[in-house]
Amino acid sequence: MSKASSIRCLITAGPTREFIDPVRYLSNPSTGKMGFAIADAAVEAGWTVDLVAGPVNLEEPDGAILYPVVSAEEMFHQVDALFDACDILIMTAAVSDFRPVERSEQKTKKRDASLTVEFERTVDILKTMASRKAHQIVVGFAAETHEVERYAREKLAAKNLDWIVANKVGELGSGFAADTNEVLLIAADGSSVKLGPDSKTAIAKELIALVAPTAELS
Repeated sequence: MSKASSIRCLITAGPTREFIDPVRYLSNPSTGKMGFAIADAAVEAGWTVDLVAGPVNLEEPDGAILYPVVSAEEMFHQVDALFDACDILIMTAAVSDFRPVERSEQKTKKRDASLTVEFERTVDILKTMASRKAHQIVVGFAAETHEVERYAREKLAAKNLDWIVANKVGELGSGFAADTNEVLLIAADGSSVKLGPDSKTAIAKELIALVAPTAELS
């Protein structure tokens, strides 16, 4: 068995949804395209791939094992269950940072609804997993609208990551929902490499090729 085929890769993708009541929720525009492209590239590289995905409208990647989830809490528990067995975690998911403190079990009628909703923070999945890594390589994503590289480097250090992908969102042709992207891959040693602009499929293949050497040594 080759070293590449023995690598187990855990990937998160898509958004999460934090429900206020059965018909209203807090979420974001992530479609999961980048994460699913990375899963395809990892399978193509010969890796074993576990893919934990929030609500998306994408076909399951051939060769990957898909674990559908909805909320940040569900994603955390699924990642937690798979993390110890993986060699590399790549967290592309756009996990909601907040959730309602209380969730109504029935639809709240507009006339009765409060205009104020109290929120609490969700678990920081990336930081939690990175804090307990042993042999694992942990790759995070930083989706930012401004000062992208600075915030990404701060996140890289603060969360003890091995790599981070700085991704500018909110512009046409990159980030959420687009089929193309342009990112900056930053390593823990401070070095960086620009990927794109190109299709998310092409960027995913480049990303896997760049992180593969560290995964093979883990």
